[in-house]
Amino acid sequence: MSTQYQASVLHAAKDLRLEPREISAPSSDELQIRIASTGLCGSDLHYYNHHRNGDILVREPLCLGHESAGIVTEVGSSVSGFQPGDKVALEVGLPCEQCDRCKQGRYNICKDMKFRSSGKSFPHFQGTLQERVNHPAKWCYKLPEDVSLDVGALLEPLGVALHAFRRSQMPSGGAVIVFGAGAVGLLCAAVAMVKGASKVVIADIDAGRVDFAVKNGFAHSSYTVPMKRGKDIDQSLAIAKETATAVTEIGGVGEVDVVFECTGVPSCVQAGIYATRPGGRLMLVGMGNPIMTLPLSAAALREVDIVGVFRYANTYQESIEIVQQGMKSGPDFSKLVTHRFVGLDQAPKAFEMAGKTKDADGKLVLKVVIDSNDDASNSAKL
Repeated sequence: MSTQYQASVLHAAKDLRLEPREISAPSSDELQIRIASTGLCGSDLHYYNHHRNGDILVREPLCLGHESAGIVTEVGSSVSGFQPGDKVALEVGLPCEQCDRCKQGRYNICKDMKFRSSGKSFPHFQGTLQERVNHPAKWCYKLPEDVSLDVGALLEPLGVALHAFRRSQMPSGGAVIVFGAGAVGLLCAAVAMVKGASKVVIADIDAGRVDFAVKNGFAHSSYTVPMKRGKDIDQSLAIAKETATAVTEIGGVGEVDVVFECTGVPSCVQAGIYATRPGGRLMLVGMGNPIMTLPLSAAALREVDIVGVFRYANTYQESIEIVQQGMKSGPDFSKLVTHRFVGLDQAPKAFEMAGKTKDADGKLVLKVVIDSNDDASNSAKL
């Protein structure tokens, strides 16, 4: 027996359509979940605006959305530990669990990963901008009573930040610079704060975002990066050195142990190399230009490790602990959700808002979330 529900489906660039779909009862190892909060991220915006994400093309109608939490409505026959009414966060990447990477616990780089809302695998694994989904219980995480559904949706991008932190090998009491004060940059800064960094400086071209970071306890200090571009590579590298010097002088922090580069912009990656101390690490978190000119000798001669970061693995339980710690002593992760739209018919407006830095009232836009329907009892207050 199947039930009809609504889904927001992308057919072409900026062509979202509300369509009926059918869902059957969950399989024995699955939960059926009413999606109550889905955050929009950069990859969603790329698909929405361009019908592609870099080299990955959308080849069939696709539901976007992968930062999600919801409420269990049905439980598969062999599932234990869950019951209808439970609040859960969804980990939406399903690895093969058989390859060497999976066996090493690095399933985030499994070649056969199926990831909701991505066009990489075909048929596409449909995203969470649907009223309901069936999802393996193994990849669902029960939320404590004091963690809202919107914060539950943030556990996905928080996982990226936590994974980046783990790979950074930040020493105890280390100093950190974060380039980029979007949602992921703010989360990287927050994780460093929670993990005991002695100094966290966040840098961005948007003064409003870096001010938000400091005022809300996501970083100790901030730097607003001037809008300067070089005419050639030599001039560009000179500007990057200037930026690195200016950022490292904030609060007398000096060269830092770890730089989290969350923009993907070549000038910030260049500045990140110059700002990292000998033996430190530059973490490439942002997905940006695929081809860059970098001062590699400046990294090699000082043994600065340049480390890639892709999604996350085994992060959800610790991420829940981090947001609970933030509720007691800061930062308050719920403040990252700045705009909320109720109903899948509001998805086009939500995507347009997510593409802005400020709304019509001048309010900062950080994380936009969509509730799949207008059932007020399942709103963010839960």
